[in-house]
Amino acid sequence: MEHLPFYIKLIFILSTIFSVLMLYKAGNYSKSIILIILSWLALQAVVSLSGFYTVTSTFPPRFALLVFPPVILIAVSFFTRKGRNILDGFSLKTLTLLHLVRIPVELGLYGLYLHRVVPEIMTFEGRNFDILCGLTAPIVYYFGYIKKVLNSKVLIAWNILCLLSLANIVSTAVLSAPFPIQQFAFDQPNVALLYFPFVWLPCCIVPGVLLAHLVTIKRLINSSI
Repeated sequence: MEHLPFYIKLIFILSTIFSVLMLYKAGNYSKSIILIILSWLALQAVVSLSGFYTVTSTFPPRFALLVFPPVILIAVSFFTRKGRNILDGFSLKTLTLLHLVRIPVELGLYGLYLHRVVPEIMTFEGRNFDILCGLTAPIVYYFGYIKKVLNSKVLIAWNILCLLSLANIVSTAVLSAPFPIQQFAFDQPNVALLYFPFVWLPCCIVPGVLLAHLVTIKRLINSSI
């Protein structure tokens, strides 16, 4: 990974910072939220720099430790009263703008593909169309929350489609990595996400985007009932 130009690493670092700031703002500048996120990022930086995630022969893959803890935390937040109270205070406007992060992430993934550390299938030249979610996010923000010409059904539909897009790239990334369950890209596997700072994509950016969609869909459905 030493051959990668610094600007590609910088893209993912800045994308992570953007995601954290948007979640912090959406959560009404909650100190507990920012403390949890920053502690998690610091932990994963240390663990990934030790080479822990580059051991890919284990089952389940060690990579799961990047993804499942934040997903479990999100689930707990939805199924506990305290968690729901926190989520109900999130700004849907800010959560929608958070999806802008998908633009630099997709450009960064393309750069990683050109340097042969992720497969083409994980980019917009393959079967990853997640950049469209980022490009349409400001349109949805403006016409949905500023001009208010998009009704809740349209907003829900957009979030669901983008959620499906997220599921597509996550599953593709996992099945393209050199794990025992690998199904794709044997000639050029997904190895970049096993290293720092790229581990911040599955451990922070992806859960942040997931949370944004789930909170927005839940709130929009509740408001339309």
